[in-house]
Amino acid sequence: MDLVNSQTVIKTGGTGKLFAKYGIYIAFAILFIILSITSESFLTSTNIINILRQVSIIGIVAIGMSFVIITGGIDLSVGSIMALSAVVAASFAKADSSYSIFIPIIIGITVGLACGLINGVLVARWKVAPFIATLGMMTAARGLAMVYTDGRPVIGLSSSYNNIGSGYILGFPIPVVAFLVIVLVGIFILNFTVFGRHVFATGGNEQSAKLSGIHTSSVKIGVYAISGLLAGIGGIVLSSRIMSGSPVLGQGYELDAIAAVVIGGTSLFGGVGSLLGTLIGVLIIGVMNNGLDLLNVSSYYQQILKGAIIVIAVLLDKKNHQ
Repeated sequence: MDLVNSQTVIKTGGTGKLFAKYGIYIAFAILFIILSITSESFLTSTNIINILRQVSIIGIVAIGMSFVIITGGIDLSVGSIMALSAVVAASFAKADSSYSIFIPIIIGITVGLACGLINGVLVARWKVAPFIATLGMMTAARGLAMVYTDGRPVIGLSSSYNNIGSGYILGFPIPVVAFLVIVLVGIFILNFTVFGRHVFATGGNEQSAKLSGIHTSSVKIGVYAISGLLAGIGGIVLSSRIMSGSPVLGQGYELDAIAAVVIGGTSLFGGVGSLLGTLIGVLIIGVMNNGLDLLNVSSYYQQILKGAIIVIAVLLDKKNHQ
């Protein structure tokens, strides 16, 4: 009897580990199959491209959020940083402007990077809790975007700037290509560089990381800088897609980014996570939103479902750390 029970435990444990490792991929496959069966419009090439275009902006922001959360932090300011970067970039990309297209892009990215660096310094140097530091930046950046535009959207943008969000490269939408490039670069940094190993070490046990010689403050500043930079890129892509730089742009994007990261298996406790998981998390959110829209499910119910998924993912994460 003892032998049978021990074998059952081993089998159960093995199944649990298998699900913990591949559950997110299985869930995505099941969701994809169900929507393919229930909606005739879902599996068309036009709709698939539309899904990829929609999730690319959230995905860009979520990659930066992954770096932050792996260190045990959080960044609530990415939506507001998107707005600030977008309105500043758009103001240099008006149709009657003589600036090269690279000028607004560089300026917008620099604004995002600067905001991220401020977050990092507040958290790492001044020991402000990440929630408080980024909450303050969320409010300040949104306010700055309002002041910069006097509360009005920046319109009349150049065709070359608008092409960032609506154009194609080798038949693929530019936002999708940008997202995939960022994913690949992020995977390389996180998994094949010293900085990436330090990110995991800082999130796993900061005190041990310090004792082993890792400059954890620099690592934290680095991940918040990455998050701000990618939020800046996301803001530029989104503003070019809607053809205006709006100070209210990016509202709620921080929650979608956090949801994608958590659903993708990155631990809110820090030290565990993967950008491939974040990619799947982004696709799950995008496919779910698109499929429910095609099935005429109210957006109110979609919000409830998304919230429930986030809570379940956090509960599973908590259980794995007990």
